[in-house]
Amino acid sequence: MAAKKLRRARLSQELCERLSRHQITTCQDFLCLSLLELMKVTGQSYYDVQKLLCKVSRACAPKMQTAYEMKLRKSANPSLAFLSTTLHSLDKVLHGGVPCGSLTEITSPPGCGKTQFCIMVSVLATLPISMGGLDGAVIYIDTESAFSAERLIEIAGNRFPAYFDSDEKLSCMTRSIHLYRELTCDSVLKRIMSLEEEIISKKVKLIIIDSVASVVRKEFDTKLQGNLAERSNFLARGASVLKYLAEEFSIPV
Repeated sequence: MAAKKLRRARLSQELCERLSRHQITTCQDFLCLSLLELMKVTGQSYYDVQKLLCKVSRACAPKMQTAYEMKLRKSANPSLAFLSTTLHSLDKVLHGGVPCGSLTEITSPPGCGKTQFCIMVSVLATLPISMGGLDGAVIYIDTESAFSAERLIEIAGNRFPAYFDSDEKLSCMTRSIHLYRELTCDSVLKRIMSLEEEIISKKVKLIIIDSVASVVRKEFDTKLQGNLAERSNFLARGASVLKYLAEEFSIPV
């Protein structure tokens, strides 16, 4: 993916630092420059820059895989293929829970409990694998200022009183949920495009955006000329990045 950091493209640390001084930090930044510009900022020859271009291109291009390889990957550890919602009927409909490695969209009329569900799933992702959780951190992007830390603690204590039996465990759980308030389409897109390194460093196992529809409704009136195309472009770019993150790290989004 073009938003991949150059450090993950296996370039030398010295070269990455040199490029960073020119605000070139992602594969996209690098690939958008001409050969002449790259020669200038890297201090390398035409031939060496061509090799770098090939290396960076391969690093961010989607890897080819067969259907058999995809099946093996998903069946290698069945317990991590889904994040159970702990709601039996819903898990049955979802064939096991919220799937890892793909996007899940939750829709309903206002006031039906989508945010409450997202908060509950955040708690579930932090639980140990032995309890059906993912034993990881959560990135929660809140576009409506609807997230409530008090409600998070309340849900955790009520749903799993035996596990969250101390303030220390509740505190540890809350520190694993990283909240970002992004109130515009542009800030949401910038945030999700910057998540790759954070997923690695914080051992993130779940990404939630609550909600995409909210920022889209605020910014795009489809009755105005051109807005429909801009909205479609934003949704397509956002979905592409999120799909990449879900598949690359085998996490539910």
